[in-house]
Amino acid sequence: MQQTEINNLIKENERVTEENKMMQNKNKELSRERDDLNKTLGIIQTFDDFPVKDYCSDKGCKPCQNNWILFQKKCYFFFEGPAHWKTWTESRKFCQDNHADLVVIDDLEEQEFVSNHTKHYYDDFHGYWMGLHQTNNNWTWVDGRRDTLGFWMKKVFGTPGPAALLIPGGNLTENWDKAEDKFNNKFICSGRRRRTVNQNQEHC
Repeated sequence: MQQTEINNLIKENERVTEENKMMQNKNKELSRERDDLNKTLGIIQTFDDFPVKDYCSDKGCKPCQNNWILFQKKCYFFFEGPAHWKTWTESRKFCQDNHADLVVIDDLEEQEFVSNHTKHYYDDFHGYWMGLHQTNNNWTWVDGRRDTLGFWMKKVFGTPGPAALLIPGGNLTENWDKAEDKFNNKFICSGRRRRTVNQNQEHC
C-alpha cells in the first residue's frame, strides 16, 4: 500500500471519529431537550387550562408561579407588601383566591423554612398569619388537623385571640402568638406545587 493511500485512510478515520463525537454530543443535547420537554409536559398535564405566562419563560416551565417559593412539595407565598396588610379572614381569602390556603406547618423542618423567610416589620406585635385557628377550644389547622407542634411563645403579647401569628426573629420553637384575628398583618400562603395562581395578585 502506498503512503498516499495510508495517509488518506488516516484522514478518513479521523473524519469518521470526529463525526461520531459530533453525533454523540448531538444525542446528548437531544436527550436533554427531551427531558426538559417531558418535565414541561408533566407540569402542563396537571392543569385543565395551563397558565403559560404564569409558569413559563424562555428558560422553560417551573412548578411554582412567579413570587412563590418551592420547598419540598409545596409552593409558598410570603406577603411582604408595605401596606394592604390583612385580617386573618382576609388573608385566608387572598390565599384561597390563588388556589392555596394559609400555611399549614407539618414539622420542625417546615417551621424552620417558614421562619427563615419572615422578617421583623413595624413593631414586635406584628407577624405573619398562619393557617392555625382556635375551634371548640382546640387549635386546628385549616386542613382540619389538630396542631401537635405547639410552637407557642412563652411571652404574652396583648390580649390572646383565636388566630395564630408567626412572630419573626424569635426562638424557632417558640414564635407563635395567639392573636386577635381582626388585626391587620402580613401572611403566608402555601399550596401544593403546580397550582394555578391568579396573575392579578396585589403588588407586594
